[in-house]
Amino acid sequence: MSTKMELPFRLDSQLTEVMRLRVQSLQQRSQKRQEGERLLQPNEAVYRLDFSKQSLRFSHWSVRLGQPGRLTITATSQLWTPDLTNLMTRQLLEPAGVFWRALSDASNAPVQCYEADAAEFGERIAELAKVRKVMYFLFAFAEGCSPETVDCSIAFIVDT
Repeated sequence: MSTKMELPFRLDSQLTEVMRLRVQSLQQRSQKRQEGERLLQPNEAVYRLDFSKQSLRFSHWSVRLGQPGRLTITATSQLWTPDLTNLMTRQLLEPAGVFWRALSDASNAPVQCYEADAAEFGERIAELAKVRKVMYFLFAFAEGCSPETVDCSIAFIVDT
């Protein structure tokens, strides 16, 4: 028997602020980032997924963009401990999920994505959920997209 479970991505405002302060601190001291360190860009925010179940199979993405724009979601590996260490580039997983809505798209048209990459990305998240209770993601907002206009979740099939 299996059931569906949809998990919303939640903004981690505290962690996003800590990462922004790191950028600000480096700028104020005229220092450079560490070798391989990934600094948060102004159009990015940190989101998290909390897994209540570990045995998951990817089902589908549910992404709604309230206006035309582009959303890129990049996962971090299980090795990153955001409260203790800086995010390193090698800890970012491939592929990223890229979702967009063009100006020419009707307001009720489905959000577009690179389907093969989005499916592989969802499957990798399901694999990591087997060993993780929480995963962190970088959301990059572009071309008119903003946190206020995005609603994003991921659905899994739970094997019971």
